[in-house]
Amino acid sequence: MRVRLELAENHRDLALFNMAIDSKLCGCDLVKMKVIDVMASGQIKERASVLQSKTQKPVRFEISEGTRASVKRWMEDEIMVGSEYLWPGRFHERLHISTRQYARIVRDWVTSIGLEASAYGTHSMRRTKVTQVYKRTGNLRAVQLLLGHTNMDSIVRYLGVELEDALAIAEAIEI
Repeated sequence: MRVRLELAENHRDLALFNMAIDSKLCGCDLVKMKVIDVMASGQIKERASVLQSKTQKPVRFEISEGTRASVKRWMEDEIMVGSEYLWPGRFHERLHISTRQYARIVRDWVTSIGLEASAYGTHSMRRTKVTQVYKRTGNLRAVQLLLGHTNMDSIVRYLGVELEDALAIAEAIEI
């Protein structure tokens, strides 16, 4: 997906795609991100913190080098001059893109690479990185912190962790 967005020089969508993966935020929180959340002294931050609307608790996340570069490029776009929001809406009554618009954007990305749109959505973006963290480390607590979840049971359901996963982790450890 990144390559397609880079080749198309679609700076907003590339930055949005990258930030969705890095931030692991729900769509409603991602679309409300402000420039000040990710930028300080003219530089894109290496880490950011956003208050989650569901829990009213802050969640911290890293902004990878590739994401910083794509956001920096997006910030140079003329539409971003004076914008308070990282993903501004096109109409004056809309300060930022809506969650429905974000969902349409994700659907367009998915269909453009030949995947079934019904199998992927905005929550797929949220799960992408934490699924890889879990697969590589087996660390549910890390996933919990990255997502800002309070209940471990919800993490287990969220990732689809099964007894087989637990057994595979246990088998890999020699005592």
